[in-house]
Amino acid sequence: MTRPTPRRTVLAAAIAAATAAATAPRAFAASDADACDLADEVAGTPGAHDGDAAPVDYRAWTRWADWHRGRDSGTGVVPGPRPGVAILRPTGTVEYTDPHTRITAPWETATWTSPEHTPRHPATEIVASWNARTPPGTWIQVELRATYTDGSRSPWFVMGRWASGDADIRRTSVDDQSDGRSSVWTDTLSVDDPASGLRLASYRLRLTLLRTPGSRVTPTVWRLGAMASDIPDRFTVPASVPGVGRGIELPVPRYSQEIHKGQYPQYDNGGEAWCSPTGSQMVIEYWGREPTAADLAWVDPSYADPQVDHAARFTYDSQYEGCGNWPFNAAYAATYRDMVGVITRLRGMGDVELLIRAGIPVITSQSFLATELDGAGYGTSGHLMCVVGFTADGDVIANDPASPDDASVRRVYKRSQFETIWLRTKRYTADGQLRSGTGGVCYLYWPLRPSGRQARALQRIGVL
Repeated sequence: MTRPTPRRTVLAAAIAAATAAATAPRAFAASDADACDLADEVAGTPGAHDGDAAPVDYRAWTRWADWHRGRDSGTGVVPGPRPGVAILRPTGTVEYTDPHTRITAPWETATWTSPEHTPRHPATEIVASWNARTPPGTWIQVELRATYTDGSRSPWFVMGRWASGDADIRRTSVDDQSDGRSSVWTDTLSVDDPASGLRLASYRLRLTLLRTPGSRVTPTVWRLGAMASDIPDRFTVPASVPGVGRGIELPVPRYSQEIHKGQYPQYDNGGEAWCSPTGSQMVIEYWGREPTAADLAWVDPSYADPQVDHAARFTYDSQYEGCGNWPFNAAYAATYRDMVGVITRLRGMGDVELLIRAGIPVITSQSFLATELDGAGYGTSGHLMCVVGFTADGDVIANDPASPDDASVRRVYKRSQFETIWLRTKRYTADGQLRSGTGGVCYLYWPLRPSGRQARALQRIGVL
C-alpha cells in the first residue's frame, strides 16, 4: 500500500515553490545590531567527521565555557554536571497570543544569543535541536539567523516554540517564514533554490526564555545545537561494504504504532501518524528510562503500551498537526533523566554500524515505494524506523513501528535498499512526481555520561 503524504512539507519540492514572506512575530522582533558582531571563539566542531569532505556539520553549545561565549540579556549560567542557561533577571515582557488556543498572556523574557558559527562547508539546510527543562509556567523559543554566502543576512527565523508540557502554551513550529531566499517549513531552514549556488555560510541561534510574570521559576536549556548540511542531489547511493556492526543486535523494546490507530484524534489519531514518537519511546526505554504511573494516568487504561500515547502527546506539534517534528522528538527524549537528544545526518551505513557496535540505536527517517523495500509491505511518504543491529551478512535489523503488532516489529531489510531510501535526496512517487528524500537524517539519543566506547563513536560522527 502507499501511505498518505504526511503533513511535513516535502522539503526540496515545496521550498522551491515557496513565495510567502514572513518574519518572527513582532513581540519577538530584534534589532539588526543584536548580537551581530559576536565572534565565534570556538574553532571547529569537537569530534568532527574524518577529513574535510563531509557535507554535514553539527555544532552544539553544552558546556560552561560555551554558554559564557554567548551574549546574555537577563540569563545566567546554571552550574553543575549539566550546565545550562536560565533566567537570572527578566529584561522584558511580551504579550503572546497562542495561535492554537487564542489565549493572550504576558510573559517575562530573557535571551541568550550564540556566537556566530561557520560550518566547514556552506549549507543548503539547517535543523536546530535543543534539550531543556520547562517547569509549569515557562517555555522557550528557539530562533536562527543565517548569513548567506553573498554576505547578506536572513531575518531571525523561529525554529520552534516549545514546552515539555502543554498546559501553558501549545508546542508549535511556525510555517511560512521566508525572506525570498530561504524558508522554514516545520523544523528545517532551507535555501529556496540550491541550484542558484546560494548557500548558508554561517548562523547564530537565539534562545528566548519565558515565564509567568512575577514568578521565580525558570526554564533551563542544557544543549542548543544545529546540523548544517549540503547533501548533493542523488536518487541512489553506492552500496557499502558491511563492517563493524555485523552480527550485533541491540535489545531495544518493540512497539507497534498500528495498535494505536484511532486513539487520541487531538494528537493525530494514532496508527501510521505515530511512527516518530513510537520510535523515540523504544529508544528511551532501551536506555532504562520510562514515564511513571502518574505520568500515564491520563491515558485510557484499556490501551496497550500507554507510554506510546504519552510520547505522542508530548511530541505533538500543533502547527504541523502531528508528532513528526524532528527536534520536538529529540527534546522529548531529553526530558527523561540525564538523557541527550540530537538531530543530525550521518554519512552512511558505516556511521550506523559504528554506533550500533557502541550500543547506540539509530532512528532513521526515510520514504519509499512498496517495491523499494522488500519485506516492508507498504509505501510511505515519510516514516521513522529504529535501526537496532545488523545480520552476519550486514543486512539491517530494524524495529519498524509500521507493523500490525508488537511481536512483528522486528524486521530484516536488505542493506542496499535501506541505504538508498534513507540516504537519497531525490525520489519519484508512484505517479511519477519528483519528491525529496531526507539525505540521512536521524535521531540520536544517549545518556549524559556515555561509556568510553559510546563517547568515541559519538565523537567520530561529530555530535559529542
